Amino acid sequence: MPFLLVFVSVLLCAGVSGKTVTGQFESEAARQRSGQFISTFMFRGDNGLLVCRLENSPLAAEKESKLLLYEDSESDLENLSCSDRLRRAQFKILLTKDEHNLTIPHQSSPTAWRVWYADRYTCQESSFIPAHPSLAFTVLMLNSDSAGNPLDHFSAEQAGLISFYFLLLLSYFIAGCIYIQPLFHALRKGGPMHTALKVLTTALILQGCSALCNYIHLARYSRDGTGIPMMGSLAECWDMVSQVSMLYLLLSLCLGWTLTRGRKPQSGPLQWERSPTSTAVALGGVITLGVLLLWEQFSDSDHHSFHGQQSAAGLLLLALRVILTLLLASVLYTITSTERSTLKRDFYLCFTKGSVLWFLCHPVLFLMSAIFDEHQREKVVTIGVILCQSIAMVILYQLFLSRSLYWEVSSLSSVSLPLTMSRSSHRGRY
Repeated sequence: MPFLLVFVSVLLCAGVSGKTVTGQFESEAARQRSGQFISTFMFRGDNGLLVCRLENSPLAAEKESKLLLYEDSESDLENLSCSDRLRRAQFKILLTKDEHNLTIPHQSSPTAWRVWYADRYTCQESSFIPAHPSLAFTVLMLNSDSAGNPLDHFSAEQAGLISFYFLLLLSYFIAGCIYIQPLFHALRKGGPMHTALKVLTTALILQGCSALCNYIHLARYSRDGTGIPMMGSLAECWDMVSQVSMLYLLLSLCLGWTLTRGRKPQSGPLQWERSPTSTAVALGGVITLGVLLLWEQFSDSDHHSFHGQQSAAGLLLLALRVILTLLLASVLYTITSTERSTLKRDFYLCFTKGSVLWFLCHPVLFLMSAIFDEHQREKVVTIGVILCQSIAMVILYQLFLSRSLYWEVSSLSSVSLPLTMSRSSHRGRY
């Protein structure tokens, strides 16, 4: 759909911040905000290291430049005066040399720290700021690796994600080698579920592309703390298009079949029946989801596929998923309650499980993440949502391609259909 092309053009313009931060210390920016914000990093507890490198250390010494570190739990910093904020810093690094190293002391649990810059002009609102050359810097924030050396660029809430994406890609590759040929034959045969299978396959491929882009970005990030920002943006883009494609598929199947049911008989369950009403509802849901996804991306400066849902867009997105779950469940309940065929009823119930799992996993995991520590919440949501949605896709594939149910749907039978739910000992019956 043309609307989906907006994702690519917008997201490629969005930046992705890393934990190797380069830029310029600006006295004017520090004065306006009572300090220039540099970055946030969650140190795991032992052997954490902050490194600051300057290109003009004499100028930094002349301006009395310094880095300030605050625990992220210090939420009342905005309400403090400039001088009080500078005094509240737990650590201060006077920038007088080309390179400064600060070892973070032992912490009982992972703690997020915010890094700010200030100088002699920060709290002097009436003083004139001389025209100095730019003060370029590079700040590295490192956790300890498996050997205990401070070489790990990943913040505590990101640790382990690269291994997860590697295993996910490996699973996709193995499943693709096993099922790509029979799935291709099934798609070539056509039938009433042909469009649904194409959309489902497209959504799965997009999810795989998102995982691949995330892995490439994180693999580079592990070496330099910056990664490949374009790959991170592409991962978000593919994930959003996959989400929208699945929403269009599920709404079209449920609403299209239900709204046309009274006008003509159905030869099989959940055929793709188009009507103006069903198309309007499906497109309305797709556009709403797309707008909220884009809004959420711009509400969070740190871009990743599943956000902390602390913005209004994130909360509305969760609410939309719950509403869609209730809508699909009510539609499928109406279908199931009036269906006399036990086989078709089982088909609808299994379809309901896959649909509900796809939409409801994100809100449920977001609520469950509250019981975990802060550094584990993002990983719980990210890994949990991807696994649940992958399981939902497998459920739908099994449902659409199973020989025993496909006979009822399309009046066709084939021993070559993949992902069958019937046992091999029963193959002779078909």
